[in-house]
Amino acid sequence: MTSPAALPPEGLPGLDPGFSRLVAVPGTGVDAGMTRTWHVLDTGPELDRRGVAPQGTILAVHGNPTWSYLWRSIVARSVAAAEAGEPAWRVIAVDQLDMGFSERTDVVRPLAQRIRDLAALTDALELDGPVVTLGHDWGGVISLGWAVDHPELLAGVTLLNTAVHHPAGVPIPAPLRLAGARGVLAASTVQTTAFLDTTLALAAPALSPEAKAAFRAPYATADRRRAIGGFVADIPVDARHESFAELQRIADGVTRLTVPALMLWGPRDPIFGDRYLDDLIERMPQAHVHRFEGAGHLIAEDRDYAAAVLTWLAEPHRFSPESHFSEGRVGSSRDSVSVVVVAEANREADAAWTPLWERLEARRDDDATAVIEMGATGATRRVSWRQLDDRVRTLAAGLTALGVRAGDRVSLLVPPGPTLTAIIYACLRVGAVVVVADAGLGLKGLTRAVRGAWPDVVIGELPGLTAARVLGWPGLRISVPTLPAVTARALGIRYSLADVTRAGAAADLPPIPGPDDPAAILFTSGSTGPAKGVAYTHRQLSALRDILAAHFDVSSGTGLVTGFAPFALLGPALGTLSVTPDMDVSAPRTLTASAVAAAVRASEARIVFLSPAAILNVVATADALTADDRAALAGVQTFLSTGAPISEALLAAAARVMPNATAHTPYGMTECLLVTDITLEGIRAAADAPDAGVCVGSPIGGNRIRISALDADGRATGNPSEAPGVLGEILVSAPHLKDHYDRLWLTDREAARGVPDDGGRWHRTGDVGHLDAEGRLWVEGRVPHVLVTADGPLAPVGPEQQVERVDGVRRAAVVGVGPHGLRQAVAVIETSPTAKAPGLASPELAARIRAATDTPLVAVLAVPALPTDIRHNSKIDRTRLSGWAERVLAGERPTAP
Repeated sequence: MTSPAALPPEGLPGLDPGFSRLVAVPGTGVDAGMTRTWHVLDTGPELDRRGVAPQGTILAVHGNPTWSYLWRSIVARSVAAAEAGEPAWRVIAVDQLDMGFSERTDVVRPLAQRIRDLAALTDALELDGPVVTLGHDWGGVISLGWAVDHPELLAGVTLLNTAVHHPAGVPIPAPLRLAGARGVLAASTVQTTAFLDTTLALAAPALSPEAKAAFRAPYATADRRRAIGGFVADIPVDARHESFAELQRIADGVTRLTVPALMLWGPRDPIFGDRYLDDLIERMPQAHVHRFEGAGHLIAEDRDYAAAVLTWLAEPHRFSPESHFSEGRVGSSRDSVSVVVVAEANREADAAWTPLWERLEARRDDDATAVIEMGATGATRRVSWRQLDDRVRTLAAGLTALGVRAGDRVSLLVPPGPTLTAIIYACLRVGAVVVVADAGLGLKGLTRAVRGAWPDVVIGELPGLTAARVLGWPGLRISVPTLPAVTARALGIRYSLADVTRAGAAADLPPIPGPDDPAAILFTSGSTGPAKGVAYTHRQLSALRDILAAHFDVSSGTGLVTGFAPFALLGPALGTLSVTPDMDVSAPRTLTASAVAAAVRASEARIVFLSPAAILNVVATADALTADDRAALAGVQTFLSTGAPISEALLAAAARVMPNATAHTPYGMTECLLVTDITLEGIRAAADAPDAGVCVGSPIGGNRIRISALDADGRATGNPSEAPGVLGEILVSAPHLKDHYDRLWLTDREAARGVPDDGGRWHRTGDVGHLDAEGRLWVEGRVPHVLVTADGPLAPVGPEQQVERVDGVRRAAVVGVGPHGLRQAVAVIETSPTAKAPGLASPELAARIRAATDTPLVAVLAVPALPTDIRHNSKIDRTRLSGWAERVLAGERPTAP
């Protein structure tokens, strides 16, 4: 049943009715000879009234079952930009025919017709370039179809969750299968509001009742919902479908688009999951990508997409005013001026670059031990340099023969040891990108990480592959052991490592990857939010090898005991023997002093790497050491605590376990594993300094540090400097600094905000601290944990250190309660002996704590254990504690934080 177009009712939240207009459009295709009327939201007339010449036009196309109301935020922001005197974009947000408040035509409109419809509208509007398309859901496909057909107008492409290709043999997403099933389609999409209601329910956080009513407003009757069912019916499930060829045409055309592109994604989408994002990235490798963890299908409602799109459009060099938008459309994943300078420096350094495996290859004829795997019963497995190099080469050739190519992502679910070492170096030799997510993230965190990286291949032991099957992780699966055929089929395993070896025996090695090719994605601990994938190139991994070797004087005879996963695989790169002690690497606190001694004795290693959590248990279990154990540990020359700063007392206790070793505690992060270094003696020398925080020493090698001062609101807005005594965010630069965050464009952008413009690569760490007069760095916490009080910003670590000097206090966290700008400090402590239950500290202990710190404390709370991160078990979760303290002080019965 046909019905005319109309204007939306007034009073819809967030929508100014002044932007609504009706446009008469000459029909095309099935509408030839007719006129169709569209409803659109258009900021052009308002910009004209203000005398503002827009930068271009954002052509926004909604999907099913929404309408142009979806784009109200970017409509409003475009006008707000004009009001503020900032560069503005005209926004045209359409209601597709038969949808929203556009005309109901009662005509079947397959994909090709809808693209013709949109073109007819833009012709009627006499739309001129530059145009940036913006699409969501099926509107993303239609907007891309328009983009492919209008290269002379196109300046860029922006997308929210959508898809242009579905792999053969894979069922379409379950919600669409159900909605499109015979006997269900009409009932769920047209006769009732089930499909519409289900879609609106996907918003997270939930939509307000008023917003839900606004989305439902155009679809009050079955006649007005016909196109909702029509869109579902138009999904081409296979090649027989009427729209299949048109979708294929668009998918092919997208691969030829070279304009800038931005993809904003909600990974919790049950319809357009990361599979489709991965496909789009392959078709448009120039795209910037940001995955909003926790967001889903209605990402335009879940997150501030409008700010992201307008920020992206406003970046320098996005659309150069010196040249026409249709010229020189070569995309770039990093398009700042400094990248050009870095590229020039990189070319000069290429001659000196050597692959990470260069020292392994140099010892390929050496029968000395390269890697030792410690067993629970004291048994050891030894692999020689000759065996390891042969294994790496065979696996690299076999992976290539089985179809693994340079750039493919390979997720590894294998515990540290000779097998993992060989697989990693084989993948790097192929040019594949190694994806490493710590098992300490837990099953939920690991699943989020693996799905976010969307690997092409998963190599794992049985537990990991079982989880991959049950949780639907992507990728071709290769098992480390050879499993029974029935088990392999059930887990979807295509090959075993033995199959890879057989294939590699008669295959050639592929070409060596280049220094700036992608090499690895390492996931952060997740202690400051969802774990982030940190991407490294081959050049950066080699730079890490080189700075580690130079600073700690690692040679072929040094030997490493590595109880810290990130360094457990660097032995072959350094050309020295490496051994991982008997421990659960996903739980560092399982490492005992006896296990460290056994590893040192088996390897005669002179360097020991441990994480803070491992050190705690090594010190706690030192009384179990035998005379032979102590003799072995006495041979250690260098001891490193890596992963988080630790106290002088704990480092000194560890040093007593290894009495002849120089104790170091480097400062670094997944994004830059070694930044500064300080020894136990250096910590003691700094003890009398008046500085607050943990002294982590001076930059090593060619590393550099700057501080961006905090303003009165607690934001790091100051120009980066080396001035001493300035509290601010810590910025680092190093040859081995990460390349970028994986599929987190906004996070990348924030990490590079306001960095020095000196041609170097810089990173905002999120840590807060200061430099002293000697150039040493003092870490005082995380930027989000800074308390903005009535007297200004207060970093937590300094007051925490004062509290921890009080007898009876084992550890402390200082957190804020109250409104921003008027925060008040609360001390939350672990006591010795341990508190039996959470609650207020005893009056006597609270009084001593208040007397020991110059920070006014509104309360002192005691807990049995402070909540910490899951990887290091040492980084206190102050954000969680702050919320807990707020609730307790508001009268809630205290439970464990």
